[in-house]
Amino acid sequence: MAASDEIVGLETRFWQSMVEKDVAAAMAMIAEECLVTGPHGAMRIDPDKYGEMTRDGKWSLDRFEFSDVAVVFPTPDVAVIAYKVHQQGSMGDKDMDLHCADASTWVRSDGTWKCSLHTESIIADAPPSS
Repeated sequence: MAASDEIVGLETRFWQSMVEKDVAAAMAMIAEECLVTGPHGAMRIDPDKYGEMTRDGKWSLDRFEFSDVAVVFPTPDVAVIAYKVHQQGSMGDKDMDLHCADASTWVRSDGTWKCSLHTESIIADAPPSS
């Protein structure tokens, strides 16, 4: 397997853990110190905080689809992945259908990749939902 395929697989498993609300899988992929940015600002999280957000959050992710995926390795143990994602689900009591540009930084330590940064920006001129 090519190194970039491994990172795409990690990112896909991370998103799938959100679909399944698989708290253990999500927590296992987060670095002890992780930064997250998005439409609501920036925050520092750790595996426990992310597990709490996954378990107790008033949201659901029903499906996601990546496009325009690119992976770079600034060093052999650091990978950065960027992509567009179409995600559907709900936030609170409202349907969610978003087109976003996302990026994650994965750092390998002791042979295990962990997410150290995840960013998400809503694409304002995304195509309308069908």
